[in-house]
Amino acid sequence: MTRALSNDLRERAVAAVLGGETCRAVASRFGVAVSSVVKWSQRYRTTGSVAPGKMGGHRKRVLEPHRAFIVERINQTSELTLHRLKEELDARGIKVSHNTVWLFLRREGLSFKKNAVRP
Repeated sequence: MTRALSNDLRERAVAAVLGGETCRAVASRFGVAVSSVVKWSQRYRTTGSVAPGKMGGHRKRVLEPHRAFIVERINQTSELTLHRLKEELDARGIKVSHNTVWLFLRREGLSFKKNAVRP
């Protein structure tokens, strides 16, 4: 992902649009995309600022609050599968994908492979 363009450039472009120039002319003069000038102008009209919004960041871990339930289910049932665990979470109103469950278990170091050694 690229960096946001400078606020100085954004302010000059928006000032030119407010001064009566078209977005196409402003984009051509400053060497940016027309869509950028349009979006900067819209942002200025709605918020009064041309500063870029937040970029990137981390997503909230959806299953973290339900860790105790998941660990309990793994310890209770020796024949639990990922799909069955996903269905049980779904029944509790927690909508997640099969991959989300697998990534959570992997990240937490939890395993529930079926074998005879396990009680």
